[in-house]
Amino acid sequence: MYTLVYSINKDDNPSTVYINLTNSCTNACIFCLRTQKDDVCGKEMWHDDEYELEDIIEQFKNFENSAKEVVFCGYGEPFLRKEMMKSFCKYLRKNYPNIKIRVNTNGHASAIYKTDIPDEFKGLIDAVSVSLNASSEDEYDEICKPKIPNAYQAMQDFAKSCVKAGMDVSMSVVTGFDKVHNINVEKCEEIAKSLGANFRNREFISHGY
Repeated sequence: MYTLVYSINKDDNPSTVYINLTNSCTNACIFCLRTQKDDVCGKEMWHDDEYELEDIIEQFKNFENSAKEVVFCGYGEPFLRKEMMKSFCKYLRKNYPNIKIRVNTNGHASAIYKTDIPDEFKGLIDAVSVSLNASSEDEYDEICKPKIPNAYQAMQDFAKSCVKAGMDVSMSVVTGFDKVHNINVEKCEEIAKSLGANFRNREFISHGY
């Protein structure tokens, strides 16, 4: 079976558990871990989306006694499987109401589906981490190589909508992944704050964790 649920903790009782819903993505970021290796902590991350909700639940049960936070992350954009995400969120809300739910996203979902996705997930998601990654559209297009038009603005609109939906929103950049791109961290932080979001500068780690 594919790796749908995993942890990067060293111990056997991880408090944070990750959900690898899909390998599809509307970005091809030049620093992305999936271009460097096929696994996370020895767990093969590639799959073809051929699974059911019950498969996620079965794998999650290996972590249910220690999990305090569930993060939709993995080797793709989680919202590309939004109905599966919604179903598992509802399962968690019903059976593990104290678990916090977070999504790490590129922020393209509303543009893809042509609807207000954060409003659709109101009450199901506690926190969202949106990948800002650049202080200008040109820089974003160069680093993230988006496959949809106007992706940079769409990402910012998404973050703002998440704030409006009452989610705990942070926006992040990755720095230090090469010697060519010098990210203007201060300007990125200004952009995040202007949208009502917190900001995080993620130093690049070669092995990803």
